[in-house]
Amino acid sequence: MFTLLVVIISLALLFDVINGFHDAANSIATIVSTKVLSPTAAVVWAAFFNYIALHLLPLHVAEQVGKGIVDPHAVTLTVLLSGLIAAIVWDLITWWYGIPTSSSHTLIGGFVGASIARSGFGVIITSEIIRITLFIVLAPLIGMIFALIITIIITQLGRKSSPRHMDKLFKRLQLVSSAVMSIGHGTSDAQKSMGIAYVALISAGMISVHDPIPGWVVYAFQIAMALGTLLGGWRIVKTMGQRITKLHPFEGFSAETAGGLTLIFVALAGIPVSTTHTIAGSIMGVGAAKRLSAVRWGVSLNMVWAWIITIPITAILAALLYALLHLFIHA
Repeated sequence: MFTLLVVIISLALLFDVINGFHDAANSIATIVSTKVLSPTAAVVWAAFFNYIALHLLPLHVAEQVGKGIVDPHAVTLTVLLSGLIAAIVWDLITWWYGIPTSSSHTLIGGFVGASIARSGFGVIITSEIIRITLFIVLAPLIGMIFALIITIIITQLGRKSSPRHMDKLFKRLQLVSSAVMSIGHGTSDAQKSMGIAYVALISAGMISVHDPIPGWVVYAFQIAMALGTLLGGWRIVKTMGQRITKLHPFEGFSAETAGGLTLIFVALAGIPVSTTHTIAGSIMGVGAAKRLSAVRWGVSLNMVWAWIITIPITAILAALLYALLHLFIHA
């Protein structure tokens, strides 16, 4: 059992690294597309603030994933192994094709699907699944509204300033907004796989459901997230930063600020939302502030379909993997 536990925690760390480079675009797409930083400098900047998030915000999301989605007493190591493999496979497929799906919902879908395959629907905490499902819509919508409001305010305040002055000012301010976005990303996303490691330790009897998340788990997963961001996800950067709408520096600032604040506020409430959905909604809000036609709604619609199918696909894949792995592993 100990060997399997090590394998699961290692896979969870691998998922965290993959999550980092898959979602690197969320933190840096706007700052790269507006040419504030080079891609290399941008990922270093984002990775640093991914890690800093550990020291700034509580672990509500990790605790919620670990104990608030599936009854932890019904979770086995085989369930976790199946869910993680399913999540990693889907994350790599979508990364390869440049589809900005949610690593968060990939992980949750795998976890839920494998749990249902083992114990049925009764072990699922329905109220939390409903809340997560609602925020598939609400998180990008909140980001869009915030970005729309911030963009309108900045446009009104700067209407007497020259475009050159505005670009110069907001190229500097984008360093701040990108840091906010990276803190939100580091808080929201690292804690989800951290929660899987937490419930794995509970399932293996290493800790009880009443124990806090061990310090080594917190540091290991925060570092893994930062490392993944350093690797970068350039295919998705192109989609997020260039194909939704054309961005100027003040619009990049608006999108990042709106997305980062949304992630931080929702993480404080312990809701595991999608960083990808949130920043995509924020970028759409910036485009809509100019005119509705400034947003390439066809690209956006394709992303929405990818968001919708992520949880069902990974749940089904994880359930099939559980049925297979259960024949060989009894833990």
